[in-house]
This record gives sequence, structure tokens and C-alpha cells, in this order.
Amino acid sequence: MHMSKTEKRLLHSIKVQTAKANRDNISRTKAYEHFFRKHPEIQWSFLAGMVSRNAGWNMCDLEGIWFSRMLGLEYRRHLFLTYEEANWRIFQDAYPQLLLYHHSKRCRRPLFYLGRFFFITQFMTNAWNAFWKHGNREQLVTALIINEQNIIEKPVIKRLPFVFHSILFFLQDWMHFSTVLFPTCHGKLYGSSVSHFRNIDERIKLGKRLAGLLFSEELFPFFYEFSCRTEATGARYDYEQYRKKPRCHETPMLRKVYPVITHQISETEQWDMNRRVKKDWLIEPKWEEDPQLTEWYDHKQKQLHTAVMVKNLLFLK
Repeated sequence: MHMSKTEKRLLHSIKVQTAKANRDNISRTKAYEHFFRKHPEIQWSFLAGMVSRNAGWNMCDLEGIWFSRMLGLEYRRHLFLTYEEANWRIFQDAYPQLLLYHHSKRCRRPLFYLGRFFFITQFMTNAWNAFWKHGNREQLVTALIINEQNIIEKPVIKRLPFVFHSILFFLQDWMHFSTVLFPTCHGKLYGSSVSHFRNIDERIKLGKRLAGLLFSEELFPFFYEFSCRTEATGARYDYEQYRKKPRCHETPMLRKVYPVITHQISETEQWDMNRRVKKDWLIEPKWEEDPQLTEWYDHKQKQLHTAVMVKNLLFLK
């Protein structure tokens, strides 16, 4: 494909911006949320930013005062690297798509054909072109959720059996400690549990439920206020500071405990060439739970603290 000098400069600029913003969890979170403030019609970007905050909290939990007493150093490092690689891969694929949309708006013509230079799937190229033509926000969000979960399915979920088939991960999954939370500045928490994390169908359902919750007419203003007012640090104090009885700093800030990880992708799979898009992936999910999780969260924190204390007592004996 022959490219003009302008197109070459654009590709180089997108590569540089993506690499800079994909430095760590904090930079990814800020990039997603900043993009949404510029382009509020791209709802997935705000969803990705809020989910990225959760990834940061989960990472920092591993070095907090509770999980560090329950899980061994090697397992905590494997979990951190798993969170980090999954979120890095998603950003590496999605952020060039967002930037191509940004430049398409500036040029007033679709530039999504350039996605091939970033190994963007034909599935997503078609989705962006459809959005450009029809402007259906929900369909684009769903397509991006489907894409991101397929992006990590083979290289992360299937490739790391040590993490995803361990008893500790099963216990964490079963007890729903891994929960995506959307906080508000009024101290309330909303969200959904990441149950059956290894199942791609369940992860896609979760993403769609979270998107519906995040952009619900009643609650979106509160989540957006939290995003604008709260600097992402990776510590759970980011949202616990708004509780009526805020806890002390039980988890550290991400950049104080984790180095920048250098990632390398040996090959990029075009997942849509090997896997079909299931009809169920495109259907709007039904809520089967109360999204208000404030009291639930407090209960789960007590469960965690009790489990740690019991483990320590048994160890001492």
C-alpha cells in the first residue's frame, strides 16, 4: 500500500503517543479518561479508564497490608505481571484505534484503513467504519469489549495456567474479591463481580453490564465527577477517602512499589480470523444483581481480614 508523507507522519506520531501513554497503569488510566473528555461519544474510553483504575487497585492490593500477608512473594509477582500484561496488550491495541478516530475527526474523513499498520483486526475496522457512518455508541462499545477480551484470551488467559488454574486464584474468583468498582464522591460504590474470569463469554457479559451501569442516566454524572476530581494513584485510598469512615492507607501508590515493565510481543494474532463472533456477545445483558455494592464491599473486606488473621494464627501454631 502506497502511503503519503502525511500518513507516514501520522503513523509515527500514533506509535510514539501510544508507547508513551502505555508506560504503566497510571499513564494508561489518564490517557483513557483524557481521551473521553475530548471525545465523550467514545464511551468505551471512559469504561476503559475506570476499569484501568480497578486494575491499579488490584495490583497495589498485592503489596498492601492484607494480601502481602496471605500470598507468597512469587505468586504476588505473577499476579501483578498478569494484570500488567493484560492491560498493556489491550491498550497497545485500542489506543491507536482511538487516535485514528481523533485524527479522522480532524480530517473529516475516516482513516481506519490505517489500522492494519497497528495489527488492528478487520472486525474492529468494520466497527469503526460503521460508527463513523451511523454513530451508534452502544454498538461500538460492545465491539470494543468483544475485541479487548479476545485480544487477551490466547496470550494471557490461556498461556498462564499457573495463575488462572491455581487454588488461590479460584478462591479469589469464588469469593468475588476481584470486583470492578465504580466509586462516587459521596462514598457509595457500584459495580459487578468478576466471576468465572477464565471464561471469555463471562468476561464479555461483565464488560457489557459495566458499560450499561457506567452510562446509566442516573449514575453517570457521579462516576464522571469521581473521575475528574480523583487523581489515579493505584491505592484504594483513591476512593476510600470519600467514605464516611475512610480507612488508613492500606495499599501503597502504584509508582512507589512497581517498576516500569518492558513488554515485547512476539506476534500479534488476528483473532477474528480464527474465532467467530458469537451472537450472544452482541446481545444486551440482563442485570441479575444489585449494582450498589457499598455494604457488600465492607463485608468482603471483613472476610479478607478474617482470612488473613486465621491464616496467621494457624501458621503460628
